[in-house]
Amino acid sequence: MNKVIEILSNGGVGVLLTDTLYGLVGSALDKEAVGRVQKIKNRSDHKPLIVLISSIKDLDLFGVKIESETEKILKTLWPGKVSIILPCKNKKFVNISRGSGAIAFRFPNKKSLISILKKTGPLVAPSANPEGFPPAKNITEAKKYFGNNVDFYFGKGVPNTKPSTLIKIDGKEMVVLRK
Repeated sequence: MNKVIEILSNGGVGVLLTDTLYGLVGSALDKEAVGRVQKIKNRSDHKPLIVLISSIKDLDLFGVKIESETEKILKTLWPGKVSIILPCKNKKFVNISRGSGAIAFRFPNKKSLISILKKTGPLVAPSANPEGFPPAKNITEAKKYFGNNVDFYFGKGVPNTKPSTLIKIDGKEMVVLRK
């Protein structure tokens, strides 16, 4: 795990088993790493990325301001397998929001993943597959997709879950976009 942390901390990208699926990950705070993830995934120009965080306080790094009502909602859903779309007007992160003015954040409930996030900082983590293909179910499938285009593959086993639930918070209302 130390090698993975070192690679991510130095702008590398790789495939990592998250709390839901295998993800194609890179530092959310490193513009080049984000661009590389998007290029490797062949991500559509208009699709924002999900960002994994190690605590609600990480939202401050993105200039995301949350009201007390929103914070109450976040604390009922996180940590967990729920990605929440929050407004992010900081132009520094337009490469993640893809011009939408919002980013989906997830605070996972997986100790080993949180340990990595505390050392690397937030990670962009779209599913490990090229656009239009099904998510990799294991490292072997991920290697078939990405080969030597990533710096590491880390994780054992087959994810036993689906992608995270995706929720948009609009004022005091929650809208479920993907269950």
